[in-house]
Order: sequence, then C-alpha cells, then structure tokens
Amino acid sequence: MNRYTYPLMLSATLMLGSATALAEMPEEATLYKHPQCGCCDEYASFLEEETGVDVTIVETVDLEPIKADAGVPHGLGACHTIEMGNYVIEGHVPLMALQKLFEERPDVDGVGLAGMPVGTPGMPGEQQAPYEVYTFTDGKGTPFMTL
Repeated sequence: MNRYTYPLMLSATLMLGSATALAEMPEEATLYKHPQCGCCDEYASFLEEETGVDVTIVETVDLEPIKADAGVPHGLGACHTIEMGNYVIEGHVPLMALQKLFEERPDVDGVGLAGMPVGTPGMPGEQQAPYEVYTFTDGKGTPFMTL
C-alpha cells in the first residue's frame, strides 16, 4: 500500500456513510409557514439542497392549529412546522439533528428548535449561542442535543 491508499479509503468510507444517512431521509416534506416569512422559504431551500427532500410549502396565516395538532409544546414553537416522514420538524433544525433523528428513529412525535436562532439554516448571521434541539411527544419537550 502506498501512502495515499489509507486516506482515499477513509474518504470513500466517510462519503458512503453520509450518503447512507441522507438516503434514510424521507423523499418529501410539507412545510407550513406564514406567507410573509422569507426565512421559512430559505429553510425549505436548505432542506432540498442538503438532503434532496422535495419540500411542498403551504402558506397559512394561522399556524397555531397546525402546531397544536402536531403536538408542538407551548413555548417551544418556531416560525414554521414541517411534516417529514413520521415526524414533525419545528423550526430551523440543523442538519446534524435531522440526521440523528432519522438514523435513530426514536419513538417521538418530532424535534424542534425554538424561536429563530441566528446562524441556523435559513437564518443569516453567525451562531451566537448553543442550539438546544428538543424532541417532543404529546406536547411535552425533552432535550435531544446541543449544537
């Protein structure tokens, strides 16, 4: 073996591993948002570009019934709600958290990132503080991961 063989094999393994994680993502998602919220459109573009998920955008001025039906905990909501596979994704959840969700497939209703944190996918700027991603079931949130 020459000195390039190991790095090439490692690179190929990492690339295949990431392709496998993304391959486990659902093919389609539905994103519910307010008609005037542009960062939601940016998040939909992020999902399509980074995961290959085909995102359908549904505009509505009243997101509260959608969030309530999805079981999003009070006080942990964000600007958009997504139905993706058997899960609900609330807000600007980073890719690493989505990959973990679809790799582990926990018995939860969904995951979320409350508010509209600066630096998350779809939000401009640099990360200002750790992102606290939570899971939720039956309207109750639980810490999932910190990024």
